[in-house]
Amino acid sequence: MHLPADSLSFQFVRSSGPGGQHVNKVASAVQLRLDLAKSGLPQPVRDRLVRLAGKRATTNDEIIIVAERFRSQHRNRADALERLQALVDSA
Repeated sequence: MHLPADSLSFQFVRSSGPGGQHVNKVASAVQLRLDLAKSGLPQPVRDRLVRLAGKRATTNDEIIIVAERFRSQHRNRADALERLQALVDSA
């Protein structure tokens, strides 16, 4: 299912864990937030999505995906979108 662009927001933050000096200088990790109210998803799908998301669901009706596997913002952004899409598809 296609999610409207205005229901998604990205924030770039510093990655945690090992990675050398690069990790301390560059905000390469991505926090992807899906605003469920703006998502256009039917209520039953939203309810299943919140259950599947577990701790990633907030009390503000958002789903937060954190991606920090890669050293590049671009790859982490793509990873977060893929993971969100897989979660929505399974809901």
